[in-house]
Amino acid sequence: MGGLAASLRLAQRGLSVRLLEARNQPGGLASSVEIRGFRFDAGPYILLDRNGLEWSFRALGLELGDLIRLTKLEDVYQVSWQDGTRVRFFHDLSRTAAGFERQWPGSGVSYVDFVRSCRTRYDALSPLLYKSHPGPSDLLSSGLLRHSLFLASSLGRVLRRSRLPAPVTEAIAIWTHIAGQEINGAPSVMAFVPALFHTVGAYYPVDGMGIIPSVITQAALAAGVEVCHGTKVSRIRSENRRIVGVETAHGEFLTADAVVSGSNGVGTYVELLSETPLTSRQSLESLPLQSPGVIAYLAIKGASTDAQYLQFNIPGNGDPCRLLAVPSFAHASLYSEAQDGWRAARLIVPMNHSAAMRSGSTGQNEYLDKALAEPWWKERISDYRVLGTRTPSEWGSEFNLYRDSMNPVMTARFMRQGRLAHRSPWFKGLYLAGSATHPGQWVSFCAISGILAADRVCEDLRC
Repeated sequence: MGGLAASLRLAQRGLSVRLLEARNQPGGLASSVEIRGFRFDAGPYILLDRNGLEWSFRALGLELGDLIRLTKLEDVYQVSWQDGTRVRFFHDLSRTAAGFERQWPGSGVSYVDFVRSCRTRYDALSPLLYKSHPGPSDLLSSGLLRHSLFLASSLGRVLRRSRLPAPVTEAIAIWTHIAGQEINGAPSVMAFVPALFHTVGAYYPVDGMGIIPSVITQAALAAGVEVCHGTKVSRIRSENRRIVGVETAHGEFLTADAVVSGSNGVGTYVELLSETPLTSRQSLESLPLQSPGVIAYLAIKGASTDAQYLQFNIPGNGDPCRLLAVPSFAHASLYSEAQDGWRAARLIVPMNHSAAMRSGSTGQNEYLDKALAEPWWKERISDYRVLGTRTPSEWGSEFNLYRDSMNPVMTARFMRQGRLAHRSPWFKGLYLAGSATHPGQWVSFCAISGILAADRVCEDLRC
């Protein structure tokens, strides 16, 4: 997504742009896949940040509402535990708070106060999202220094201050769980998620996540970008720390005045460049990585029509959460009677990156089989079929991931230290638009990163 957005932005500025994509389909983990007549979102993306996506589209001269059909989720998600506890979030703040109040008297007002305070902070800090590599000086110049303590905190600390019941705080932090992070290590800005879906709303594309990279690809082609699918970059070539071009897996050398890497930021420096300074390379290699986890692509039948699109389960015993995502509950058009009552669904289970690497493909498949055997996700369905699966090693080989990872874990510490810069500090003519350059894993953040990287190119080439 970062590479797509960057290529379109650069072409619009009058540059000659060639986009190299290793796969035969655009979008990376935001692409779609069809299995036995059912369409699935290929990767782990499940929701959209509408604010960020609208900003990105407008920056690219596109209008989101004219090109992407979005449906707003009124019933956003549910989290359940083995003891029967359930926490349910709706777009309607008062309805959500009332549900908490019935279970834990006094928590409704506390939740409303928490959401409103988070929204106030989000409104103040969100301009930094659209700034390349923000730092303390940006807080000072923008009059935002009063938020520095919040930004330096972890999500765990922010939630403890809310004094909400433990099940509610754990349910708020479910986005940290699904990313395989520890709540006490996650960045404080994760607390903004409920503030957004209670106000702006939580959205899902009627045509699936894959429509977003598809639309941007068409716009890039129309702008004159040369799109080369099935062309994997094997090396970024530099001379005296100045980028001169790239080598492809086909043995071709392509010269360039600038290279924007949409690949994993760490992988770009560690795997694609031989001149990366040793100490910098070692520092990057030490970053903890996030695994894409395991996914089962399912056809389910007999599911209750009042079920949520996103159904999380926390099994306890220290195991990561599980997620059953049924897009047809987000929008009826994603369910077809021609499928004889069957619905497409994904069972998504995070996996610790180190554990995934140690266990190998055999252990990863056993981990997925264990999750498929659990009863919680089958409670409201009458039948199911497993149409396909992906494990970390399969993600890595198919999507050309660095060490079978999505990106470095977005911890509070990593946020404080600063993400990887869009303009490389070590190589003239190198720019980054892939993971580790943006503050999260939403599709919108990837597009924003591509635009910011492209703007750094234009500053240097004076286009």
